[in-house]
Amino acid sequence: MHIVIDLVILIGTIIIGIPVPFCFMAAALYMGVIYFPDFSFLATVGFRGLNSLTLLSIPFFIMAGSLMSSAGIAERLTNFANSMLGRMRGGMGAATIVACAIFGAISGTCSSAVACIGSIMIPRLEQLGYPRSYSTAMVSCASVLGQLIPPSVPMILYGWVTQQSVAACFLATVVPGLLLMTIFCVINYFMCKKIPTIQVDPPLPAAERNREIRLAFRKGIWSLLMPLIILGGIYGGVTTPTESAAVAVAYSILVGFLIHRELKFKTLWKAFCASATTSGVICLMLFFVTILGRVYTMQQVPMKISEYLIGLSDNKYVILFMVNIFLIIIGMLMDDLSGTMLVAPLLMPLMLKIGVHPIHFAAILGTNLGLGNVTPPTAPILYLGGRIGNVPINAYIKPALVFMIVGHLPVILLTTYLPELSLWLPRLLMGIR
Repeated sequence: MHIVIDLVILIGTIIIGIPVPFCFMAAALYMGVIYFPDFSFLATVGFRGLNSLTLLSIPFFIMAGSLMSSAGIAERLTNFANSMLGRMRGGMGAATIVACAIFGAISGTCSSAVACIGSIMIPRLEQLGYPRSYSTAMVSCASVLGQLIPPSVPMILYGWVTQQSVAACFLATVVPGLLLMTIFCVINYFMCKKIPTIQVDPPLPAAERNREIRLAFRKGIWSLLMPLIILGGIYGGVTTPTESAAVAVAYSILVGFLIHRELKFKTLWKAFCASATTSGVICLMLFFVTILGRVYTMQQVPMKISEYLIGLSDNKYVILFMVNIFLIIIGMLMDDLSGTMLVAPLLMPLMLKIGVHPIHFAAILGTNLGLGNVTPPTAPILYLGGRIGNVPINAYIKPALVFMIVGHLPVILLTTYLPELSLWLPRLLMGIR
């Protein structure tokens, strides 16, 4: 009964709009008062949970995402994508989707992708005849690629909570992310056919087109090297994810000041402040989530959830379907970081019991919570996209639903029921079994 009341407190406070860290604090305090009136033990658990080198990568990746737009990196990424795809029907929209995927290989967060790519591409798309509402919906949904294409902050948290390899968790979402990017480009192609106002630049001869691509590549070479340096360092065994995050920040600063010469000290200071604020919020949330998770474990909540779901059906695929519904609902109520911290320890015993590989579960969790980021009522990324595009929600919700239902849902189902989709790369590159 106390556990049910605690979940009602947690979800209820989130629904009424209280900041998420304080929602977890209220839930943790309730469980602490009921089961551990002496808070000294729980405080020790919380502080011990924060003592992790892996978590240090989060503020660095957030900072790198903040610096990309100011350093001119994001704009050059979009120009390169446009040079390859811009001269076809819906090509500029496809270039925007690809730019979100490339951006994801640097920043690791959806919010950075929608803020940087959206502020650059939405006005440019409008000039080419794309309705602002459609552009806003497309950028909002495509920004989810920022947490599927590694590095990914939610996957860092998942690896930390479940004691799995962070690098393997990164690889688990690569193929689902690329598949989602491809499906979004196909959806964009067919939707653009129905919009007569879209202007398409005339096709160029092959020689001129190749020259344009080479020029965009030459101007954007320093931007395109960034994901190669980050991911090459991680999977080449040269750097840890935390060290790669620090390298990303240092690289952004050097490129912004010395090569592109677009970064200013004022902007750099703002990026530091924004990163510190966001990291502080995450640390506060992690402190209380760690306490709450420990209390739940001691009260055998994960085991009870497992027993309940297995009691409904002993069929693995039916259980996975119910887990997907549960994850989408969680994603509707809270952001991907909070959802990862809450759900990963709760459902991991169930996943192991029915034979789901922990790295496969990382991909299931990532794709589901990615959809939750743009699914009302909470939908933080969808609403952020609306603010960036300056469009009311009722104007862009319809095209957004097309991307969610036709694009994202099939990827969730394929990721869930085809384990090799997420396990192939970790097994190939890291020997995961």
